Amino acid sequence: MKISIISSLFAISPVFAQLALPQPPYLPPNATAGTVPTNSTNRPNTQWSNLIGNLLYFYEAQRSGKLPPTNRVPWRNSSAVDDGRDVKLDLSGGYYDAGDYIKCTYPLTFTITSLCWGAIDNGLGYDMSNQTAYLDDMLRWGLDWLMRAHPENSTLYVQVGDANIDNNYWGGDNDIPQPRPSFQINDTSPGTDAAASASAAFSACAAMYANRGFNGKYAQQTASLRNSTYASTLLTHAHALYTFAVKASGGMKTYQSSVPQVGDAYASSSYGDDLVLAALFLSWAENSSDFYREANSYYQQFKLSGYEGVLNWDSKTPALPVLFAQIAQSPNGPGSNLSQWQNEAEDYFDGLIDSKGGASYTKHGLLYFGDDSRDNSLNPALNAAMIMNRYASMATTDDKRVKYQTFVRSQIDYVLGKNPMSVPYIVGVNPNSPQNPHSAPASGGDDVGNINGDPIVTAHVLYGAVIGGPDKFDNFYDIRSDWPETEVALDYNAPMLTLTAMSILNQTTDPFYVSLQDGAYAAVKPQGLPCDSAFPSACTHPLPKKAQIAMAVVITVVGLAIIGAGFYYFLLTRSQKAQ
Repeated sequence: MKISIISSLFAISPVFAQLALPQPPYLPPNATAGTVPTNSTNRPNTQWSNLIGNLLYFYEAQRSGKLPPTNRVPWRNSSAVDDGRDVKLDLSGGYYDAGDYIKCTYPLTFTITSLCWGAIDNGLGYDMSNQTAYLDDMLRWGLDWLMRAHPENSTLYVQVGDANIDNNYWGGDNDIPQPRPSFQINDTSPGTDAAASASAAFSACAAMYANRGFNGKYAQQTASLRNSTYASTLLTHAHALYTFAVKASGGMKTYQSSVPQVGDAYASSSYGDDLVLAALFLSWAENSSDFYREANSYYQQFKLSGYEGVLNWDSKTPALPVLFAQIAQSPNGPGSNLSQWQNEAEDYFDGLIDSKGGASYTKHGLLYFGDDSRDNSLNPALNAAMIMNRYASMATTDDKRVKYQTFVRSQIDYVLGKNPMSVPYIVGVNPNSPQNPHSAPASGGDDVGNINGDPIVTAHVLYGAVIGGPDKFDNFYDIRSDWPETEVALDYNAPMLTLTAMSILNQTTDPFYVSLQDGAYAAVKPQGLPCDSAFPSACTHPLPKKAQIAMAVVITVVGLAIIGAGFYYFLLTRSQKAQ
């Protein structure tokens, strides 16, 4: 299929009818509502519905640009409305990537791919909870910006804002530092990974808006967002970006090779996984066996089989066998060799469960991937749970299916409060939720040198934000300066949304945090400093403060006993000599 793109058409994002937002709008309930049992076996469970609503609400708090009249976040303002002026384009809009004010294409495209894939698999969960219109609104805010960031076939803007300047600013959205430079990849200075990842986002969402679910024995219902015109436009961008990724005159390379500035925030380690993901979603969106074969070829070329590491915005490899398998099992689809991809997927999942390769577990059961989890412990675990849940129904044996589903539930429960800190790691859903997310706009402070104390109490509740998570000893300290534990990010919420949509379909019991009453975290809150990338020196003290004190007491008592025994022996010996 040959696609021709006229660059002038991309100067203004196309506007297509979207679902009407609910009236009155959904607004997150206060945290105490997260302690009230539902006392019903009906679906959807009210608490799960509120959770998915809160998770989507977070993205609204991350919006950049001119806010629409439907804005639900009262403390946010229109901001960075002149983005792109330096390159004579309108690059306003989109999302701030984390707790600051830069906009980064590479993690954004992974986030959008993850959400559209989840809406294909478990979209009925959004429908049942009356959140589908908000999903549509969230996706379009990102996709429409990505279209503006792709003004020509072989040009993609990959970052707006300077990370070094931004990291030194801690304040509200009215005084975001200038200048905000725009960084692009192009035909002579390409970025294979960024272009391919953007292609995957467009084609995954094209499939979702075309209502092209993975049919067959293991199918779930796609969210009711059918819009064939919008899907076609998304697919046009997907084709152009894929061609750019594989045929740029500058060759194939990581995007920070062309734009070193992006390496300060989101440097990419490789691009083979991005190429496979892009080809696979194009294959599914168009029912193309040619793209499926290309994906298979890239998978072999870049030797992706046997990977044992993390799934995140930089490394998509663990998700690939699952998507291969979904396509292969779909009747009349372009895929093949289902058993091959089942074996690939199960080798990875069994390795996770058995702590092989890069996987291990904290003492209390959170999946942990060394340095990757040290910078944000929850996201790797949630991403693994997301793809394992997606695959479980395709497992080759019932024992494996049950084992995978048990793992998924254990990770969800841990994140929702079944952990030694009694913390549900989502802001605003329960009184024990984190109180101090690392978020400049939400904090209300303006002193970068005193972000923990200015202000003492965080000014705005960042409802629905999934934070980085506890350290490797399951301890959580809830301080703003500890960015690995408390920072928020677009990609942190994505797997939790898909897992929540799945839970709405399958759960009648409340999320675990409903059982946690106010004060549960305060009773066990650790002292000292966490063991993570913000405080590496603390990792020489792996025990919590209480345990350190207890050990000190034991050592002291044992030491005194030894000294006492020695003194007694000395006196006894002296007495015997005197006789």
